[in-house]
Amino acid sequence: MRLFPLKSRLKPNKKRSIAALVCVAIVLGVYWWATRPQKPLPELPTVVVAPVKQDNVEIYGEYVGRVRAQQFVEVRARVEGYLESMLFDEGTYVSKNQVLFVINQDQYRTRADKARAQLKKDEAQALKADRDLKRIRPLFEQNAASQLDLDNAEAAYESAEASVAMSEADLAQAELQLGYTIVRAPLSGHISERNADLGTLVGPGGKSLLATVVKSDTVLVDFSMTALDYLKSKERNINLGQQDTTRSWQPYITITLADNTVYPYKGLVDFAEPQVDPQTGTFSVRAEMPNPKQVLLPGQFTKVKLLRDVREGAVTVPLKAVIIEKGGAYIYTLRGDSTVEKRFIELGPEVGNHVVVERGLAPNELVVTEGYHKLRPGMKVEVVGSLPPEADTHGGTNEAEENIQ
Repeated sequence: MRLFPLKSRLKPNKKRSIAALVCVAIVLGVYWWATRPQKPLPELPTVVVAPVKQDNVEIYGEYVGRVRAQQFVEVRARVEGYLESMLFDEGTYVSKNQVLFVINQDQYRTRADKARAQLKKDEAQALKADRDLKRIRPLFEQNAASQLDLDNAEAAYESAEASVAMSEADLAQAELQLGYTIVRAPLSGHISERNADLGTLVGPGGKSLLATVVKSDTVLVDFSMTALDYLKSKERNINLGQQDTTRSWQPYITITLADNTVYPYKGLVDFAEPQVDPQTGTFSVRAEMPNPKQVLLPGQFTKVKLLRDVREGAVTVPLKAVIIEKGGAYIYTLRGDSTVEKRFIELGPEVGNHVVVERGLAPNELVVTEGYHKLRPGMKVEVVGSLPPEADTHGGTNEAEENIQ
């Protein structure tokens, strides 16, 4: 057996130990690199975005209106006499020409009978005068009667004819006054309570107002608009109170009742005062509205909502996305590389929770609605949410409301 020196046998073991130490150092180094504290990356600001919408926007104005009847007629006694009867129930619906009151007819019937008798007498006189004239005229032609006789006969005939005409007029007047003793409804509508009791002397020398009839199946709503409203309507080439067949919409109104419910029918503006009241700076506007169930009562006040304009293809954004400063209104838009851009815009009327943008934005652009307080132009952002298309509406009604300044 061959023996090696001790030094030769120890040399390989030393090499293995060095290799092991190197491996341990490498493992420790990798572990330290992997577990060393990392320098925190800067956090990107988070934002919520919404798309720019394009739609037809209805511009409304709100006013205070007052309801009045389309027709309000006073029923009055046209002849003097004692009120004998009342042939209606107060507060009910009456038809046109329906008998409402009867005034004592005795004296007027007597006058009519007297005028009729006088007419018959005058007609008899006229008939006699006509016969006399027919007898005199042939005699005059035969020189059997003088010119004076003929003139007297012609004058008597003409006087008798005039008396007949006068008597006919007296009879017509007497019958007219007799007819006035029966007081009829001048129109169809609801009648008020009576203003005179039975047995009261009514007419020219007494109380003439008997009741009033109100036609309220159609009512009128009056409200006032400012001169600024007038100028804005002119800018859009809109003439209130005049229907325009060239446009697809008309200025209609809706009203809110005292219990805050919206009246189901709509009215159409049919008149606008051609001048402004210098004391108030407003002009009067009137709308006609159906009232088939008499829900609206003349004299009551209502909230009027008037369709003043329709902006076709208007660009709108959420109102909360707009920032207004001294330099104007601006908004942050999101670019394709997730950076934001500061965009100055020109605002139009408000549309519920949205606002019309006249200039500065294009449809389908994304605008920042939340988280814009810490943004700077060109900053990269992280989008954490966006309004879905079905939620980004104008309140579901596509109606704009522009409050009076």
